[in-house]
Amino acid sequence: MKQLLLISCSFFFLIADSLLAQNRGLIPEDYYHFQFVSDPQISPDGTQIAFVRSVVSENRRSREGAIWMTSVSGDEQPRQFTMGTSDRSPRWRPDGGALAFMSARDGSSKIWKIPANGGEAQVLFETDHGIAEFHWSPDGKKLLLRLSVSQNADDENDEPKPDIRVVTTSLYKADGVGILPKRRAHLFVYDIGSEKLQQLTDGADWNANSPRFSPDGKTVLYQANKSGDEYEGGFSQQLYTIPADSGEVVQITKSDGRVGQPAWSPNGNEIAFTYTEGRYEPTQIYVIRAQSGQKRLASDQLDHHPGNLQWDRDGRSLYFESSYRGSNALFQIQLRNGRIQEVLPGRFSISQVRFSENGRQLAFIKQDHKRLPEVWTSTRRAMQPNQRTECNTALLDSMKLSDLEDFWFTNDSGSESHGFLLKPVDWQEGETYPLVLNIKGGPGGMWGFQWFQEFQMMAAQGYAVFFTNYRGSHGYGFAHQGAVFQDYGGADYRDNIVGLEYVLENYDWIDQEQLHITGGSHGGFLTNWITARHPELFRTAVTQRSVSNWISEAGTQSYVPQAMREEFGGTIWENFDLYWGRSPLKYANQVQTPTLIIHSDRDHITPIGQAEEWFYALKINDVPVEMVVFQGESHGLSRTGTPVNLVERLHRIMDWFSRDFE
Repeated sequence: MKQLLLISCSFFFLIADSLLAQNRGLIPEDYYHFQFVSDPQISPDGTQIAFVRSVVSENRRSREGAIWMTSVSGDEQPRQFTMGTSDRSPRWRPDGGALAFMSARDGSSKIWKIPANGGEAQVLFETDHGIAEFHWSPDGKKLLLRLSVSQNADDENDEPKPDIRVVTTSLYKADGVGILPKRRAHLFVYDIGSEKLQQLTDGADWNANSPRFSPDGKTVLYQANKSGDEYEGGFSQQLYTIPADSGEVVQITKSDGRVGQPAWSPNGNEIAFTYTEGRYEPTQIYVIRAQSGQKRLASDQLDHHPGNLQWDRDGRSLYFESSYRGSNALFQIQLRNGRIQEVLPGRFSISQVRFSENGRQLAFIKQDHKRLPEVWTSTRRAMQPNQRTECNTALLDSMKLSDLEDFWFTNDSGSESHGFLLKPVDWQEGETYPLVLNIKGGPGGMWGFQWFQEFQMMAAQGYAVFFTNYRGSHGYGFAHQGAVFQDYGGADYRDNIVGLEYVLENYDWIDQEQLHITGGSHGGFLTNWITARHPELFRTAVTQRSVSNWISEAGTQSYVPQAMREEFGGTIWENFDLYWGRSPLKYANQVQTPTLIIHSDRDHITPIGQAEEWFYALKINDVPVEMVVFQGESHGLSRTGTPVNLVERLHRIMDWFSRDFE
């Protein structure tokens, strides 16, 4: 094996930049030195973990990823295993003798194979279709593929064609993509020995999702909306099976709701899945007999938003991940009695949990407010986290990072909301400090004991940072999650204001004349809404990828009209007063707070017009305002944007907070 493959994460940091300043707070440029790990996969014998490690490229305009390897026991240093810069999705062959992965290392995305003991990677599968995902068959002789297939008829006419797209469906664009290509995701089985590709599913108005081989490899399970209304906003999705060598399709579930995350039981007799009756209804977990269709509720105690559903190897329990009180946690359901318990508890967040073939070990990604995501392991019996990579330890240990304090406050409904406060770096007793109210997006999702570099960067500049998982957030039960349904600018707004009042009353070191506000997406909407309702409370505001006008947002965003109808209890014509009454634009003439608007021109979740309307409103009302448009970026700029743009965004925020507008 080439010597380069022995480079460890920690050594990479040392050779990447040995001149970084020591003993200081985080600055935006530190992002260029972060290493990002993901997708841990345990080898069939339970001894090795393959994972993806990504870094910012030298030109700071992209990210480069390779497959790395570490041991489950921790007796070996992590080492680079593949030599590409776009390698991802490592998947062990069932016998453990090889690893398959996806890569565009020669210009187009293909599936590659490399021996488990190292060597040269070779192409295993390539196609003109886009490869969305792949799975090994249990015997390792076939691949189950989800391919993106063009629905346009071949046109051999060489005459020039107009540059148009004809739009006829409600769902016609997506963030980061723009106008959707006329492609559908369908399932294929590829026989490695004969190189034969067999198509299993086909249809012009639906997609096959979440494909899984049965444990014996004879059947393929998938989920789909075959009603014909998937591109018109249809919510329903059902489970289907088909023989792995093609044949008759069998519909397993029949309901009006959405089935998701299907998982075969170890013996192949049952299938676990999540089920949501309606777009804004709670999600439950069911188990169904594959042959008879008889189903049962896994637990009547579920008050979480479950993800990554998996069976225990004994078939007696299920595991799932869920947001939970500021952490992302792992839970287990005992099927005999429906009891749900948290495993691996702590003030941290875990994700991408993978169990070994024998179910005795698990690998996962773990992070908290002071540590970037790394690969960790545990045994199922002990459930005690053990760190297996330290790709960012040397860098972060050289920095001053602030601890996160959490507390609970009573909101206006009498229930409890969860608040968090990050003190400034080098905080001193007797001194006063400015504070930033940072409002999360959503309204679903959750913040807490997770890595967000911008919080630590604000703390490094001397700001306290307050945020809350306001009503509407995940992680606190279905009642908390559903409290803002058809009430945007209601409970979500009040929780942020009541939480801020709690902080100002209980932390006398905060300078109440130096308050700032920012937020993105739904947090951007609330930033606009709050500065209109409280025109003199904040010295500055930074609104990011925001909504200013729910009427124009309803007609231009990528979500289908039916979703907005449900979200607002009717269409614009049926419930105009709610749409306009909860639009910050209606009250923009009350805003006095100097405002920086940050938006991306390819944002299709909150399109650029939302920023332009807010800019116009503040400009014509003589409010100090600037609009920074990031060209070529989408709604995800703050997390997945071009690195140099992501860093520039952080600089712009910090600069705006520090300006003197008096």
